[in-house]
Amino acid sequence: MSWLGPTYKRKFGEVQPHIPLGPFQLRLPFIHYRFEVPDFIQGLLMCAVCLGIIPILQEYLGMPFEIAITIVILNGFFYLWHAHLGDPVIPGWITPAIPLLLLWLKTFPEGVDRLHALIAFEMELGIFALLLGATGLAKRFVDIVPDALKSGILIGAGIAAVRLVFEKGGRFDSYPWTITIAIGFAFYILFSNHFKTLRNKHVIFKYLSDLGLMPSLVLAIIIAPLLGELPWPTITWSITVPQFYTLFTEWTPFSARVGWPPLSLYLDAFPLVAATYVVLFGELIQAEALIDEAREFRHGDENVHYDANRNNIICGIRNVSMSMLGPDLSMCGPLWAAMQVVTCERYKHGREAMDSLFGGVASFRLGTFTSYFLMPIVTLVKPILPISLSLTMLVQGYVAVRVGVLKARTFNDLGVAGIVASVLISRGAGFAFSVGVVLCLLIYGKDFIRNWSTYDTSKDPIFNSRIDSESGSGSQSDSISIDKNQRSLDS
Repeated sequence: MSWLGPTYKRKFGEVQPHIPLGPFQLRLPFIHYRFEVPDFIQGLLMCAVCLGIIPILQEYLGMPFEIAITIVILNGFFYLWHAHLGDPVIPGWITPAIPLLLLWLKTFPEGVDRLHALIAFEMELGIFALLLGATGLAKRFVDIVPDALKSGILIGAGIAAVRLVFEKGGRFDSYPWTITIAIGFAFYILFSNHFKTLRNKHVIFKYLSDLGLMPSLVLAIIIAPLLGELPWPTITWSITVPQFYTLFTEWTPFSARVGWPPLSLYLDAFPLVAATYVVLFGELIQAEALIDEAREFRHGDENVHYDANRNNIICGIRNVSMSMLGPDLSMCGPLWAAMQVVTCERYKHGREAMDSLFGGVASFRLGTFTSYFLMPIVTLVKPILPISLSLTMLVQGYVAVRVGVLKARTFNDLGVAGIVASVLISRGAGFAFSVGVVLCLLIYGKDFIRNWSTYDTSKDPIFNSRIDSESGSGSQSDSISIDKNQRSLDS
């Protein structure tokens, strides 16, 4: 057996070898899939995006850097579960919901009270996803949420993401030139029509585009010191030593200092949990579309299918586990869309390029997990972590607002969405849901209440620029699936 090759070869058209394990398919590295070196190397480089949550953990929870990176490492371990339990995706954050979570947490005093709120929210989100995945009710839950509310949630999340960067005294005030130049470069690569033309003509621009935010982060490492906004990296040649004992004894509900949140916090968190799940479900639909497209390009040489219920179950387990072992502001989402696109594009080139999609996504996440322990890489990107998060938020804000507007079915939907988004930002998810439901009752009436999906749009002009989702669900992939270069960049 070759160390870099699988023990079991897949026959044409069959499922990649695995060990059946209930709803899961257990695959072990180097045994049930080929280790993909290009994806592993890209994972090493893209750790900067994952590490970008560290400044937020320090700012909102008062965590030392050593504890924050331990949480990133723990989260990175749970990232590995998806590919190795039969889910052919690169998981990431629930990025659009991060600004909403931060707004809600700001209503609690810094310290144990805020940590309690985060633990209650993340645990409830995990239980909610786990139950919906186990029962297969995920799509039904999202279907009962009106499009006006879905649109408002996404628009509000997008505006909140941009506000997080540009609020007075925020990151833009600290690093104005670096953020301006880096985000300008990122937007040009990701969304510019001119760059899309170059990408189609020259291979080098295609590779540059496939790297997502990485070129902008490399640019930030160089220009931030030159502009005097950040220091040059001080490279440390050592291995990261996780502080699991301190994390467990001082920052989890099992510790005497923190303890378990009161029941009232779980009730307070539910509107935000529901809003976050709407975003999460959208990413499930997007993942399915990407995998189906990639499979068609391979002409059926691998029988790989996406099971949204299995993804829900794994995401639920991850969120519940993190809430108890290392409360995390990034949350445990089903998809890092940008890197899933890159991996699926390489998969399309045939079996020689990537034997199995499971090998590609698993190798990438093994790369990011390895990089957390390599201090030369960590210390290289450490100075620009605030820039990394700012770029992620601004790109996510752009995509979320665009998709949210396109989610509106009618002009009235768009009006309701604007109100819901404003209330969401100013008063939180509970108020936003209440206001949205009341407005829907007042504007659409009893016919709309009977069946959201078959509302008679002849009574209300269609918002003509809306791009319909083939899935018909409340997905944030409605417009993103149209253009592979314009993916939400979830970490």
